[in-house]
Amino acid sequence: MAILLYRLGRLSFRRRGRVLALWLLLLALLGGGAAAFSGPTTSKFSIPGTESQKALDSLAREFPQAGGATGTIVVAAPEGGRLTPAAVAPVTEEAKDVPGVLAAVDPFVSKAVSRDGRYALIQVQFTSGVDGITDAQREAFTEAGASVKGLRVEHGGEIMRGVPEVGSTEVIGVGVAAIVLVLTFGSLVAAGMTLLNALVGVGAGMAGLFALSSTVELTSTAPILALMLGLAVGIDYALFITSRYRHYLLEGLDGEEAAGRAAGTAGSAVVFAGATVVIALAGLAVAGVPFLTVMGLAAAATVALTVLVSLTLLPAVLGFAGNRVLPRKLRTRDGSEATATDDPAGKGLGFGWGRIVARLRIPVLVLGVAGLGALALPVQDMRLALPDASTEAVGSPNREAYDLTTEGFGEGFNGRLIAVVSAGTPEATDKAAKETAALITGTDGVLAVAAPQVNEKGTTALLAVIPKTGPTSAATEDTVNEIRDRVERVDGASVALTGATAVGIDVSEKLAAALPVYLLLVVGLSVLLLMLVFRSVLVPLKAALGFLLTIGATFGITVAIFQEGHLAGLVGLDTPGPLVSFLPILLIGILFGLAMDYEVFLVSRMREDFVHGADARESVISGVGHNGRVVTAAAVIMTAVFGGFVFMHDPIIKSIGFALAVGVLVDAFVVRMTLVPALMHLLGRAAWWLPRPVDRVLPDLDIEGERLRREIPVQRQEPAELVKS
Repeated sequence: MAILLYRLGRLSFRRRGRVLALWLLLLALLGGGAAAFSGPTTSKFSIPGTESQKALDSLAREFPQAGGATGTIVVAAPEGGRLTPAAVAPVTEEAKDVPGVLAAVDPFVSKAVSRDGRYALIQVQFTSGVDGITDAQREAFTEAGASVKGLRVEHGGEIMRGVPEVGSTEVIGVGVAAIVLVLTFGSLVAAGMTLLNALVGVGAGMAGLFALSSTVELTSTAPILALMLGLAVGIDYALFITSRYRHYLLEGLDGEEAAGRAAGTAGSAVVFAGATVVIALAGLAVAGVPFLTVMGLAAAATVALTVLVSLTLLPAVLGFAGNRVLPRKLRTRDGSEATATDDPAGKGLGFGWGRIVARLRIPVLVLGVAGLGALALPVQDMRLALPDASTEAVGSPNREAYDLTTEGFGEGFNGRLIAVVSAGTPEATDKAAKETAALITGTDGVLAVAAPQVNEKGTTALLAVIPKTGPTSAATEDTVNEIRDRVERVDGASVALTGATAVGIDVSEKLAAALPVYLLLVVGLSVLLLMLVFRSVLVPLKAALGFLLTIGATFGITVAIFQEGHLAGLVGLDTPGPLVSFLPILLIGILFGLAMDYEVFLVSRMREDFVHGADARESVISGVGHNGRVVTAAAVIMTAVFGGFVFMHDPIIKSIGFALAVGVLVDAFVVRMTLVPALMHLLGRAAWWLPRPVDRVLPDLDIEGERLRREIPVQRQEPAELVKS
């Protein structure tokens, strides 16, 4: 592996013009494809095979007019006043005139008027699904009732769900990354080149993703996740390779040789670090959730592209940059590289920190594990649900409609359930619908059951069910489960419960069941992959245990803020609530990959020094000393990139960005930079123990570049030109 990447790095450096031209051409082609074939994203969260999804599929076949998107218009009279049919009628008529509306039901006909007569709900049915609603239709819907004076009119429902968009907040993370890179490298050229490399990778990935969006159904969060990860790992990988390139320049190698050596050593680490991220993200498919599979594959493809960019475009750009990647004080007047070494005396913050951790290894391990364990305590109260309008930003249309509905009718009216009753004949359907209505009415937690609506054939009936509690309440989940248990008694008909609330419950339960399997999968993969990379048993086990500590602490902090509301104002969260149901499994996948990134970056240098003859404990200090600054800079950059998404209004993206930022901080600074060297120093040579039978079976990946050093010894020239004309 090291020799192959060494040759690739030298080739890219030598043919830098052609490599740059090829990447620019690819970027242009992908951009053109995105412009020509880009399709809409979807906000649907469904899982084939669940009861709620089966019911929706049945409705699409048997009751298509009830399968379109819905909207709700909430009308309220001034305090102390009452609504009249004449006052509300203009709002209903304007709603009927909205393009694509099948029907708008008068609240006085449907009896959707509050007991005090002050509030009314107008249910609006569209012909197409949510993804078929255009911006023009949505805008026309929000204008319905605008001409009516003296009444408060709010517009909500599923068609008003906002689609998260990439905005200016992400620039904050990129700006912080640029500052950190300048401070790390001491060179504007090196910092700019690293950022450029990451932007090309993420640009190619995003363009390719949108080019496929017309044929692949993308959730609205998939492109943002791909952008988030692509930026973060792209900058990190370029930072790691560039740092090693600069190190070789300072050792006296010429530019082409330094680029080859950096690709062969640091590039090998990048390949395996990237592989862990890709495997973890692609592994999301095991959950059997289509929208989660698409999110994972989209992000995995973007990460794979950033790895390829780092191994080819980066060496080419290094060739153009010449000795300007070094700080000005380390360049010689004649343009050759400086001959100083990175840190010949083993001094610096990294080496100092490594020695402190080595000296206090026992207290560090005890305090670190106990502290992370304490942070994980809130996990025991974690609740999962799909987000509803109650967690949207205060002042948004959907939130205003939700709050006004709650004020007039109670939270349950925001979480309507639909019982779908199907039988072979109209008579059997009518009988089953009446029996179902009676059973549901007698269920604890049910406020009301509406009269059945029947399709043209009379073979399918819909019963609107109003629970007493809100969509994401634990009591509502209990109500749904009890209703499903009770309607099993109905003979001669199929009865299924659906609606946005039921779909959310089914999605959450399916993901919760898949979580342990996925966690076992990624931890098992980490052990096997790191055993291949480091040829050790204890290093992979230590990495996996450290990852579990990271996950526990990250979940605990996220639950404390986003669910329990502690310090929620600091992240701009208006209303705490359950975590979005796919956050835990998504967080495990992403943080696993990133944690292994830092593990590979840090421990690969320890392994490299140990293989080259250094003492086991001294190699730990050397690894922290040489790569600690790179890992620290990478973690700060990644935290800044993820943290930029916390400023978005969408609560899903906000929670994902926050959890990833916290997870990176915990893993990089507490687990990898503190607990890992402490434990490695405690283990000594035992850390690199591998049973001989296993050693003979495992392939030698040579991530530390030992074969490269042995088969292609370094040829130094004095003085050496960084860039050859």
